[in-house]
Amino acid sequence: MAGAATIACLHTAAGPDHYIPFVALSGSRRWSLAKTMAWTIVCGCAHIGSSVFLGLGGAALGWSIQKIGWMEGMRGGIAAWALLLFGFVYTVWGLVRGWRNQRHKHFDMPGDGEVYVYEHTHGQAVAPKERHRVTPWVMFIIFFLGPCEPMIPLLFVPAVKESLNGMLLLISVYTVTTLATMLLMVMGGYYGFGLLKTGIAERYIHAFGGITLLVCGAGMVFMGW
Repeated sequence: MAGAATIACLHTAAGPDHYIPFVALSGSRRWSLAKTMAWTIVCGCAHIGSSVFLGLGGAALGWSIQKIGWMEGMRGGIAAWALLLFGFVYTVWGLVRGWRNQRHKHFDMPGDGEVYVYEHTHGQAVAPKERHRVTPWVMFIIFFLGPCEPMIPLLFVPAVKESLNGMLLLISVYTVTTLATMLLMVMGGYYGFGLLKTGIAERYIHAFGGITLLVCGAGMVFMGW
């Protein structure tokens, strides 16, 4: 549960694409606070839904393991080691991705009253010519097609342990934390408070997610969590 909450909070707060577009759309279209919060929740639910949908694939794999007789007594260890190894690989991949400064989506409001999305790398001073105007429904699609990858292996653990309640609790914690963080950041921007400086955090967000999984897996394997 702590891992799910940590990943949800870090993934959301360190990724300005989770809240700045809503602040920009709200300002350019003169939305009320209620409408701004409503679209934030709708897009946040799309983001969470796609993550949970993919996570159920890992859950299905975990559930099938418990049906293999000779693995019956090892399933808890299998889940722990799987989480540890996935966390290690994901951390390395996240560090390499951040170091290489790979292209990723970026939102911008150049001053014409519209919000645009395009791909860029950190440190790129000039926006590329190929960009797309953002509408609320475009935001919905972007969030639906951009799941939180570290959420997926977390569902593997309660599935292996045949804990339906554990799965539902994990999904609930992840959902509430994500939406609460998004709403808090959007509300701060709506009222003009300075948003977090997330340049480095955004660049290495996948590494942070991997480290969280790595810590959870190491605790389960070596400390009996």
